[in-house]
Amino acid sequence: MANIEELKNTGLKATLPRLKILEIFQTGDLRHMTAEDVFRVLLLEHSDIGLATVYRVLTQFEQAGILSRSHFESGKSVYELNEGRHHDHFVCTGCGKVEEFYDAEIEQRQQIVAKAKGWTVHDHAMSLYGLCAECSAK
Repeated sequence: MANIEELKNTGLKATLPRLKILEIFQTGDLRHMTAEDVFRVLLLEHSDIGLATVYRVLTQFEQAGILSRSHFESGKSVYELNEGRHHDHFVCTGCGKVEEFYDAEIEQRQQIVAKAKGWTVHDHAMSLYGLCAECSAK
């Protein structure tokens, strides 16, 4: 019921594809997913929701503020639930894993640098690229 209300509050109808895709983001193992990742989950669940519908719903969710979209070096859009709090990302260049982090010192230092240069920062996105622990161990 909460998902239906959440969709209605954004002005979107609670259709089966929208409810299913929202559920995948809320309960899935992956926090950051491409459209293809979502589609693979749907296929594993024997859903008949097509890839074009997945793309359309992800775009609608982004426009409604339910999801946030990031673009990493892979060139693919990666979506995550918009929980209204800022964070940055580690991106593994080996396996593509994306992990969130927040560091108050980094955030403070960015503001100091911006102020010294005469800038007022309204928003930013920081992505650090490297190897995750699993890929480093290989």
